[in-house]
Amino acid sequence: MRPPTELPQAVVPVDAEQAEAALVEHYPRLARIGYLLLPPSRSRARRVLAAHALAQRSLQAAHRAGAASVPLPRRPGRTGDADPAYTYVRRQLLRRVLAAGRSRRLRWRPRRAALPPVLPSVWGLRLLPHPGGAGELALERELAALTAPARAAFVLRGLEGLADGEVRRELAAAGVTDPHAALTEADGVRASHALLGSPEFDPCSLQARPPDLPGRRRRARTALAAGAALLVCGALFGLPGGGWGQGGLTAPVYARNPASEAALDPGALRRVPATYWRRSARADFTAWPTRGDRTQDTRLLRRALGVWARPGGGVRTSATPDTPTGPPMGAPQLLYAGEVGNSAVVLFHDGLRVVRYAEPRNADPALGAALDFARVDGADEASSGALVVARTADGVRYLTAPWVRGAGVRDLLAPDRAARPLDLSPDGVTGPLADPAAGSGCRSWKAVELTGGPSVRLVTDLGELAPARLTSGAPGSPHDVTGRAERESWARTACLLRTVRSHGVRSVNSWAYARQPLPEGGGTARWVCTRAETWRGAGSRVIAQFQAPSARPAASGAVAARGEDAPECGARTPRVLAGVLWQSPGGRWYVLAAGSGQFASLSTSGGVTGTVRGWLLAVPAAEGIRPRLHGLLKDGSRVDALH
Repeated sequence: MRPPTELPQAVVPVDAEQAEAALVEHYPRLARIGYLLLPPSRSRARRVLAAHALAQRSLQAAHRAGAASVPLPRRPGRTGDADPAYTYVRRQLLRRVLAAGRSRRLRWRPRRAALPPVLPSVWGLRLLPHPGGAGELALERELAALTAPARAAFVLRGLEGLADGEVRRELAAAGVTDPHAALTEADGVRASHALLGSPEFDPCSLQARPPDLPGRRRRARTALAAGAALLVCGALFGLPGGGWGQGGLTAPVYARNPASEAALDPGALRRVPATYWRRSARADFTAWPTRGDRTQDTRLLRRALGVWARPGGGVRTSATPDTPTGPPMGAPQLLYAGEVGNSAVVLFHDGLRVVRYAEPRNADPALGAALDFARVDGADEASSGALVVARTADGVRYLTAPWVRGAGVRDLLAPDRAARPLDLSPDGVTGPLADPAAGSGCRSWKAVELTGGPSVRLVTDLGELAPARLTSGAPGSPHDVTGRAERESWARTACLLRTVRSHGVRSVNSWAYARQPLPEGGGTARWVCTRAETWRGAGSRVIAQFQAPSARPAASGAVAARGEDAPECGARTPRVLAGVLWQSPGGRWYVLAAGSGQFASLSTSGGVTGTVRGWLLAVPAAEGIRPRLHGLLKDGSRVDALH
């Protein structure tokens, strides 16, 4: 089968509906491209709003095109490959950014792209991307020194993965007069392309900060607030009983509210005995004992609770999607307080969230602190086996559940290799483990095997506090990855885990739903549906893969279809239908499709027509066609393919 990047890309007219769908599907990536292309001389808050405005303005009227069809096989790392709608919207974005840069010369009559965006707008707050490290700062400086076309060339090459010929074609279509010069200038950037995917340049994952108000207005408002406070205090002192009266419904201010005071009191923290989990009716985070060598350090605990309630400007805050970051709702449970590497770490649990506070061991406020939130509501024994306690230069360390008796490291891309032991301290803290997504490419993917009683569970770090559990099997009855066949299937799926990082994922299930003999004696292919479930319920992601025979056991499959918030491959809709355009070893093309066992027949139309009984389809076709797929279930219902 020819690699997807070598398939020719025909110029296909795009209608408005396709362009709108491409914008919605790839909006975070388009906003990131706009943020990177904008001049770094602007403030970060203005670049965030301008990037969103550019992405939203890029949707223009398009020529009417044909219906949606089955996509060609795509590599997991290339967003929008073989998708003319995405290419069209991205090209419109490039044109607007480059036009805004050119129009700055004509200050007497600026183009609309150069004007400040009316929408989106934010009042009273500054929305900023999460700060990066020294590498991101160096890349920012190098991008600032480039011209706008050179920045576009660097981003298209590094973030979109386009070859130089494709970059020149896109720049020319966007109005660049000399694409060759832009590429030559971009060659001078020494920073790694991998830094383009850093949260530093993500305008969709933001942190809120107060605005930098002018001094005159700040002093005026301060004086006004002070005067109002004096009036209110005078009125309160004049009331009987020292306040609003005994029958008032308003609670005291934060510092005088009993529930809030308890939430800030280290002595009120809920501490679980070491052996409580053995007799507990529940096996989840509520049964975890309090552990660590600084559980009696009242100053550390008071600082952690205070920062949780009122984080200051020197605190780096992160949260999984849709996780509230407000103060504790009463006294939380203390899971851990101790030193890990060069940091002092405290872990709390309040029933809804796990909260991690980290500061330097010497408690130097000049070095700042970190505060991380993750939803873990509805956790059970399988999903509460470990938490990330520290991320350091030497790797990720986990705090394991009290029922975990052993830990090992398994490389998902080496299914025949045995797991190696992972050190486990008496407090349940593991030794360091390299971040599986670190570096470029996907040469290995480390996961942790947790052994507790008769079960051996596999979890992996996806950039959040709670690692994701990996399972195999049909929807509704997933099970732990234990057998050779399941490990071989995960070896060809593991690299797709990058697409669900930092998404609040609770578990990822890989379901091999069909095996298909290929035409012309091409061997047997496997169809796999991978579904990532989130802690919050919404935002699940589905990926259907076509895994053709390969001499390499860890060769990634071709992505046949994707879905966001789609019910396919889940307990509610335990079925899936997907297809690809495949080239045989003899050079002939076929439309291949496979559905799960609920399908009675499959059909294809639009460039090639065919109908078969059962859930496997193979129809001769021509290169470059984009057919439509649908199937009939055994109860007579018609179902379209996953897009």
